[in-house]
Amino acid sequence: MAQDIVPIELGLPKGDLVTLWAPRWREDGEEWEAFLGHEDDLYAFPDAAHLAAFVRTTEEHDLSDHPAWHLVPALSVAELMPDEAHQYDLVGVPELAAEEPDTWTVGELADIVAIVRALADVCELDEVHDVLNSADGFAVLEQGTFPFTGRDGERLWTDLAETISERWDEVLDALDSVVATPDVDEVALEKSAEELVAFHAEAAEAAADDDLDAADDAEEDDTEEADTEEAEAAPAGFWAEVGIDPIKIITDGAEYYTLRCYLDDEPVFLGADGKIDVATSARGLAKFLANEDLSENDLAEVSTWGEVATKATDGSLDLDVDTDNTYVLQGLGDDLAEGVDAVDPVQLDLAVELLTDAADWAGDESVAEALGQSESLGWLVSFILAPDPTRMAPSAPFDTEAAVWHKLVQNLEDRLVVH
Repeated sequence: MAQDIVPIELGLPKGDLVTLWAPRWREDGEEWEAFLGHEDDLYAFPDAAHLAAFVRTTEEHDLSDHPAWHLVPALSVAELMPDEAHQYDLVGVPELAAEEPDTWTVGELADIVAIVRALADVCELDEVHDVLNSADGFAVLEQGTFPFTGRDGERLWTDLAETISERWDEVLDALDSVVATPDVDEVALEKSAEELVAFHAEAAEAAADDDLDAADDAEEDDTEEADTEEAEAAPAGFWAEVGIDPIKIITDGAEYYTLRCYLDDEPVFLGADGKIDVATSARGLAKFLANEDLSENDLAEVSTWGEVATKATDGSLDLDVDTDNTYVLQGLGDDLAEGVDAVDPVQLDLAVELLTDAADWAGDESVAEALGQSESLGWLVSFILAPDPTRMAPSAPFDTEAAVWHKLVQNLEDRLVVH
């Protein structure tokens, strides 16, 4: 299927340069990946205006045979500006690796290493692969912070940071050696530069309007502050007090009820060993909690679990589920197959949350891999959840993405143990 062509920004010693990336796509039974370039050169430009002038006037390059290329010359300068998720500060990697391995640091480093691997593959930069294969930490960045916890995790991160400190210049030098900025048509550049100036002017005007709106909102907030304080003073409710939530999962075949909480921002479900204990009704879940020995389930480690067990035993446990904890998976795969406009983004966002939480809790990397932005499903989901007029819309058909989604949902259902 035709995968999208994505504007990206690379922070290199030569400066912040923009180019185009075609993530993996299949054509005639073969898998491909490419960047804008020609022969041994990777083409990169100082801004989106130069990139626009080039793609509108030049036909000889490595992306000209891409199935979606015919859409690119018609894009505006704004649409060729890389969004924040596709801005990679390669020069800042040593500084990033010197930080503690928190979620933000590991996530940003994982994104940078992923694009560097892709560049090394496409441009055949063996010296880059040599650096990325010299520390085990590079290979597990996509798993998040978990591999870098504990004593072994600290050593893994330290080894990774030291390797970056000592050898990252080799990566930058290798990439610098293949980056070239070709000449562009002067007439086309003059037009695209005017577009860029107009875009920035409109953005500045919009920001000024937002500041005025914010001032008006602040004035309104003052009049509502008393009501807000009164609402915050209201009782939080049992589940908020214990920090555990009843959740409902609606699939094509049934409804399931279970419990989940977060410990240090990590999800924990009712269950153990990657299997989630569920019931097909709130009453059934309450009965299960009251009658089963749950001393071995993962939620028993939560300090407030005893309060839940007590209420379950005396029959006073209320298992009403909030809307924010109701996950409707039913029909989402079919909607994804139809395309962007058929999908409810709120429903999809909640479904992604549930799939991700369950997989993270079980130590399963398949969801994170499938929803990575370098994968076709991840790119489609990202576009739906974070629409941006500067991003090129994913192109149909979406049968492959829907099939991957159905597989993720099936994996979740296989994880459920019904009581």
